[in-house]
Amino acid sequence: MKRQNTSRSPADTISFANLLAQELVGGEVILLRGDLGSGKTTFTQGLGIAIGIKKNIISPTFLIMRTYELPEKIGKATHFYHIDLYRTNSEKDIEGLGLYDLLEKKENIVAIEWPERLGASLPKNSIFLFFEHIDETTRKITIT
Repeated sequence: MKRQNTSRSPADTISFANLLAQELVGGEVILLRGDLGSGKTTFTQGLGIAIGIKKNIISPTFLIMRTYELPEKIGKATHFYHIDLYRTNSEKDIEGLGLYDLLEKKENIVAIEWPERLGASLPKNSIFLFFEHIDETTRKITIT
């Protein structure tokens, strides 16, 4: 199933994240792909707010991964992981993170920016979002 949304502001992107959050049941891997500045982190911030995270969600670009405990379970999910693979160069850079174990657990909801860095290791049955610049303020977000 393919869905598209046009975002004309960060608030629109956050609202769209809220809609997706209502569908989560735990164990989801959300792959966020698009150019720098296309709205991936804003979407992830909105998703975090929608699932009850009170901490400020900031990009883990230099840390690669941030972990947040969910205040209330979503299905079996107790944790939210925000992963940004922008600064990784190969699958070897990712191996030491324990990422592959995280992706298979129903106790986790995982959002990954720059998932193409995983190469052939992209999880099957992931929720794939593609962010596309339309103009200075408008983005097209496609979910498959």
